[in-house]
Parts: sequence; C-alpha cells; structure tokens
Amino acid sequence: MPTVSQEVQSQIVNLVREFVQHDVLPIAGQYDNEDKYPHELVPTMRELGLFGITIPEEYGGLGLDHTTMAMIFEELSKGWMSVAGIIGTHHVMASIIGDSGTEEQKEKFLPGMAQGDIRGALGLTEAEAGSDVQNIQTTASKDGENYVLNGSKMFITNGEHGNAVAVLAKTDPNAEPPYRGIGCFIVQKPSEGFSVGQHLDKLGYRGLDTVELVFESVRVPAENLVGDEEGRGYSQVLRALESGRINVAARAVGVATAAFEAAIKYAQNRKAFGKPISQHQAIQTKLADMATKIEAARLLAYAAARKRDEGGRVDLEAGMAKLFASEVCGEVTMEAMRIHGGYGYIKEYPVERYYRDAPLMIIGEGTNEIQKLVIARRLLEKYAV
Repeated sequence: MPTVSQEVQSQIVNLVREFVQHDVLPIAGQYDNEDKYPHELVPTMRELGLFGITIPEEYGGLGLDHTTMAMIFEELSKGWMSVAGIIGTHHVMASIIGDSGTEEQKEKFLPGMAQGDIRGALGLTEAEAGSDVQNIQTTASKDGENYVLNGSKMFITNGEHGNAVAVLAKTDPNAEPPYRGIGCFIVQKPSEGFSVGQHLDKLGYRGLDTVELVFESVRVPAENLVGDEEGRGYSQVLRALESGRINVAARAVGVATAAFEAAIKYAQNRKAFGKPISQHQAIQTKLADMATKIEAARLLAYAAARKRDEGGRVDLEAGMAKLFASEVCGEVTMEAMRIHGGYGYIKEYPVERYYRDAPLMIIGEGTNEIQKLVIARRLLEKYAV
C-alpha cells in the first residue's frame, strides 16, 4: 500500500478534526447518556470517505495507508469513541475481503463498502467462544449452490445498523485441528432466517448498536465464501484482526488524549490551597506520566501501522500496540478523573465517559490476556534457541 504524503495526511486529519468539533462533540454527551445511535453523522462520514479509508482507489475507496487510518481513528475517538465504532468492524470486513477475497468478491462488495452503501460487521464471538475462536458452534452446511448457516453470534458491533456481516462458521465440525474446518462467509441483509436477537446495554461504547445475531437455516450463496475455498476462514479473520487491533490501539490513544487534555485544562483552572492545582507537584507528576505514556502508545500504534503497510505478518506489533495503548488508556482516564476530583465523577464533565469507554479497548478485539500470549509466542518464535 502506498504511503500517503504528509500534506495529504494533514489535510485529511484536519477534515476529520473539523467534523468532530462541529458535528460530534455537540451531541456526544447526550447521545451517550441516551444510548442513541447517531444516524445524522453517517451522511457526513460517507462524504468524507470514512467508510473506504484503506479500500483501494480502484474499488472506490480512499486507498490510504494504515498510519493515516490510525490518525483518523484517534481523532474520531478524541471526540466520541463510539463514532469510530461505526467504521471499525466495517474496515475489518473490508480487510478480510481485500486480503483474502477473490477478484469477483472484491468487485461485488468493496465499491459499496467504500461508499457506505454496504456497512459491514464481524460475526466472530459467540456466547461460549470469545478468545477461543476455534470453539465456535455456528455451522455452514453445503447444499447445492448454497451454504446453510445455523447458530448465533454475540457482542456484534454494527449488527443491527450494518447490512452485511463477515461470519465465521464451521464447514467441517470434525476437522482436526478445528481451525481447518472454519470458513468465512459474507451474509447480507435481508436474508430469511437472519435476525437480531438481544440488544446489549453496555457500560460504555454507548450510542452504538451491539447485539446478538441469530442464524436459523440462513441460505448464503456459495460465492460468498471468502476466497472460494473451505477451511481458510480462521486465518483470514486473524490476518484482518491485525488491522483491527491497530485501529483499537489508535482509539485508545484518542480517548486517553482527550482525557489528558481535559485534565491539564482543568488543573490550570481549578485552585486549591491558594494556587492552581497544576502548580502542585503531585498533579505535575501525574500529568508528566500521562503525557509520556500516551506518546509511547501513539508511537507503538503508528509503528504497527507502518509495518502493516509493508506487508507480511504484524500480529506481534499490533498485539503490543493494542495491549500497551489500551492499558495506558485505562490508567490515564482514571488519573484524569482523580485530577478532576468529585467533578470527574459527574456527567457534566466528559471524563466519566472516557473512563467508561476505556475498558472496551482492553477487552475488545482479543482480550489483553490473550494479547500477552500472542506476543509471547511470537517472541519465542523470533528468539528460538
């Protein structure tokens, strides 16, 4: 993927920043409190090309590199992290098709995805299979020119307001090892037997639909099997999740930055013991630690993004970026709340929202406990004796 010039990168990021300032920030608090989906933001996001950030220009996308994508996700998350979620798993699905799909599949889906006509989701997690992906129970049985899907998926972002889902399902439940019997299917709405089940009421990441998806004898055309070959779905999705973890790391940097900026502004206005609290050494050390860790997280995210654009495997780098940035986000949002004191605990100030949004990055896109295992295994491969 070509590297974007700094001038183009700056122009795009500035456009996103203006969108956040003018359209996102004025509604973020209210929509978060009401858990209300921001439908009115979607047309502008389409105009800005945000549904096609990394989709190649030949398919109607912007064809940007992953570093620019990370910057965009960071800016969106500084305003309201849920807005980044509208295009988060959408781009994971686009990555699956772009990296592993046939040319016919790319031509069928990517132009619509780039324009936001097709809005994607990822159907991976199940009630009994989160980090243990190989334990999924959803099945896809071949029947003539179709596959018949049965099962359910849980915690699916964009599952209701999206209209296409990349669904992982077992084509051979008896395969050994199990991942060899898993395929990835593009399931579009409406499809008979495909429905939304539970609507999940979340601590944070509010205003964005997160639901259960139910598949009851859903017939999916065989040409919607990604790559047109069974048994490849597990590796296809893991490859795309490398890109997903980069965008989650960028989101964490964005939320942490917003919390830090709120804290340092408040610290200079709030007075205690006759002077602004920013003049107290205890607060200064907090601010120094927060800013340093955020910058380190940002550099890790950008480094992973650059390596992703170079091609090859980046599960180590993406895992490190996601792990470190999300933990920093959790720490910084708590410190920002402590700097605000009692005011940080009430909804008049946005730091309580940042604090509630932070755990999503720690838990989502592969828990940090799993990230540590992935990192360790890759390190043992790299430094094998």
